[in-house]
Amino acid sequence: MSGLQSSAAGEIDAVFAGRKAILYTVLVGVIVVSDALTKFVVQQSLILYHPVPVLGDFFRLTYIYNPGAAFGLSLGAYSRYIFLVLTIVAVVVLFLWYRSTSEDDRLRLVAIASVTGGALGNLIDRVRSPRGVVDFLDVGVGAVRWPVFNVADIAVTIGAILLAISLWKEEQSQAADDD
Repeated sequence: MSGLQSSAAGEIDAVFAGRKAILYTVLVGVIVVSDALTKFVVQQSLILYHPVPVLGDFFRLTYIYNPGAAFGLSLGAYSRYIFLVLTIVAVVVLFLWYRSTSEDDRLRLVAIASVTGGALGNLIDRVRSPRGVVDFLDVGVGAVRWPVFNVADIAVTIGAILLAISLWKEEQSQAADDD
């Protein structure tokens, strides 16, 4: 490849890398800011552990602190520290995965950014407060309720589903190529 072709290819790669970085950074930022903003509003306007019906008993806003992980998973007295370390490791692994993901694989980029943004949103709470993560979205009927969750949890869940779809599509593509 000539120097001119190499230079042009480098410039094209830089543009794609820029778009990839913008997609990742903007999505992570929107999730972290949305999560922080909703938690701030909840902390300023709701009473701790007092459910506020939005759609009757089915959907309520219930401000709680969750010292464990998603959906109330707890590892005892050291949950905060264990989940702090696990989250930091996960964010590093996700970032490395982002770096190795092609610009063309937008589904995977969105998935990784969503999980990263959600993980960072809850990490901020764990660092900020020994009480745990602020959760407030409460869904269920009567005593049969899903664990209270937040915007960060939604991002992690959607990102994990998208990541599973992306990996499945990659597997299907590789299987088709092998045939």
